[in-house]
Amino acid sequence: MKALVTGATSGIGQSIARKLAKRGWELILTGRNEDMLREMQKTIGKGTEIIAADLSKREEVFRVYEFCKGKDVDMLVNNAGYGLFGKFDETDMNDELAMIDLNVTALHILTKLFLRDFKRRDYGTILNVASVAGFMPGPLMAAYYASKNYVLKLSIAIYEELRRDKSNVTITVLCPGPVATNFNNRAGVSFSVKPITADYAAEYALHKAFTGKLFAIPGLTVKLGAFAQRFVPYKLVSAIVYNVQQAKKTSDGQGKALKK
Repeated sequence: MKALVTGATSGIGQSIARKLAKRGWELILTGRNEDMLREMQKTIGKGTEIIAADLSKREEVFRVYEFCKGKDVDMLVNNAGYGLFGKFDETDMNDELAMIDLNVTALHILTKLFLRDFKRRDYGTILNVASVAGFMPGPLMAAYYASKNYVLKLSIAIYEELRRDKSNVTITVLCPGPVATNFNNRAGVSFSVKPITADYAAEYALHKAFTGKLFAIPGLTVKLGAFAQRFVPYKLVSAIVYNVQQAKKTSDGQGKALKK
């Protein structure tokens, strides 16, 4: 069994890679930091390949796919992504567009290409990493929340298409709440709720993916919040999220963060 893991050098992506390796999976790991990739290759050992790439660039996404062709990849883990904190009119547009290219475009391309391969074989697993943010609007992190809405809704739609086709290919979308990764430090935010660990999120996601479940929402409070918000008007949800986000803000203000 072989898996491609994007954003594999830190956080949830790194945890997923290590947990898959312990289960005997061979890995193809990608991320921007080649030194970190080489270190992971060294520690994980046999059966691990690496390809350094900046997936916010479309040509790099296709290069990663071409690298994987003919290698019988059984699982795609779309984990790479980051977020921006701040008012929509004040955040840097170039950073924002790069975030959309990574969070949305790269995931879209890899999901489509690997899904076609998996459907031809009638076997394969896709694990898309979204966020509980995907269930709601997100003032002060508007573009980030919107990007995770895209990941969530795309995954749900593909799940239904696969179900109608009676396909053996499965898709799972991980929607965690706060996770103890680099995100809050580099975004200039702090969480009022204790974050879960990346290891817990990774183990939970893999369990759901391997059992063919669509949703992987770790934590009872987060799960209840994700589903309860559908009964609340969007305007009210948006106002609540604004207050929650404002309370997270640290003295450093706004900035860019690695999400996973």
